[in-house]
Amino acid sequence: MKKSGNILIVDDNRGVLTALQLLLKPYFDKITVLSSPVTLPATLREDTWQAVLLDMNFTSGINTGNEGLYWLHEIKKQYPALPVVLFTAYADIDLAVRGIKEGATDFIVKPWDNGKLVETLLNAAQNAPASGKKTATTPASTASSMYWGESPAMQQLRMLVEKVAATDANILITGENGTGKEMLAREIHALSARHRKEMVSVDMGAITESLFESELFGHVKGAFTDAHADRPGKFEVADHSTLFLDEIGNLPYHLQAKLLTAIQRRSIVRVGSNMPVPVDIRLICATNRNLSEMADKGEFREDLLYRINTIHLEIPALRERQEDIIPLAERFITRFCKQYGKPALRLDNAAREKLMLHPWSGNIRELEHAIEKAVIICDGAFLSAGLFQLQRRNEAPEMPAASTLEDMEKQMIRHTLDKCGGNLSAVASQLGITRQTLYNKMKKYGL
Repeated sequence: MKKSGNILIVDDNRGVLTALQLLLKPYFDKITVLSSPVTLPATLREDTWQAVLLDMNFTSGINTGNEGLYWLHEIKKQYPALPVVLFTAYADIDLAVRGIKEGATDFIVKPWDNGKLVETLLNAAQNAPASGKKTATTPASTASSMYWGESPAMQQLRMLVEKVAATDANILITGENGTGKEMLAREIHALSARHRKEMVSVDMGAITESLFESELFGHVKGAFTDAHADRPGKFEVADHSTLFLDEIGNLPYHLQAKLLTAIQRRSIVRVGSNMPVPVDIRLICATNRNLSEMADKGEFREDLLYRINTIHLEIPALRERQEDIIPLAERFITRFCKQYGKPALRLDNAAREKLMLHPWSGNIRELEHAIEKAVIICDGAFLSAGLFQLQRRNEAPEMPAASTLEDMEKQMIRHTLDKCGGNLSAVASQLGITRQTLYNKMKKYGL
């Protein structure tokens, strides 16, 4: 008998899960069980599924069925074509009928009849759209490029993201440079109900103070010399979507009040206008700085910090998740081999050891650049240790080795960054340039 693809079963009773695995083994290629729906969104993304059997109650002592309906809605938002069969007690049949009205394919009553249960699930899987075998679990949004890895810290972060992504809570993402804060923001947006519109990203460190209000809030025609037409700001563009403010710690103190006002009032006023424009956004901010310490020093508004920090997500540094270094490197190798038309390359043992021992002060971004360079210059079938010229942060750059003025400038900025512990204001002061100029040069050189 031909089997009917993959089925995912979600029920908090492990005895029920074991019994269903044994019963359904002859009928499905793959049977995956979850005792909690918390990791349901992540599990759905890991494979293609032909049916989901979803219990309606998970919290002990609560039998309203609302949990099941909530997760039904979450599945249908991301995978509209995926058949969902509800698993319910006899007393909750009315709720199950409501679930069918809201997108479920069918329901099964506990205690179940084996023959009826098998028939219901097979019909659900086989009656999926013809393309369902491949697309039933293709999200409505773009597929995620987020790599979670296997480290406990990242798995814990992943579970938290799965919980908060579906809400509209404001999120603050912190972590060192190069850890992937914007990628995490995009993952959260992709998992949210706002995924149908593009996330709007703003680099706060790259916006000049004079253009801050125009960029974020927009302007009307004639508001200033070059305002030749009305122009919406980032808040309006992100209406009913997610607004991502990167490097929020670089926003000057006197401009923070204007941002706070827009967040509190849920409306903006374009430059040159007096008319408030309501906006519905989900706000995600990111920084590599300690905003609490900045608030204590009077460098960041405490009331703004409370507003943007409903949920705090900390991305661990790459050196704190060593088990993810080689898998990440291999992903980059595959990508750059395709990009540069190279045959499939592999790391030799010495190269693996070298990558594992390096502290990766630049985190994932530094690893990505190192792999790209190695793939470009590699002539053999293996990437050897000699192809990776890795410099530790505490090693002072050899200034005479620079061959151009740009190389010297890059090395001087990197050296001063190390010396000042990443404090951009101190770095700019020592180099005798403005913080904006410093930020532009760091962008240019990938620092």
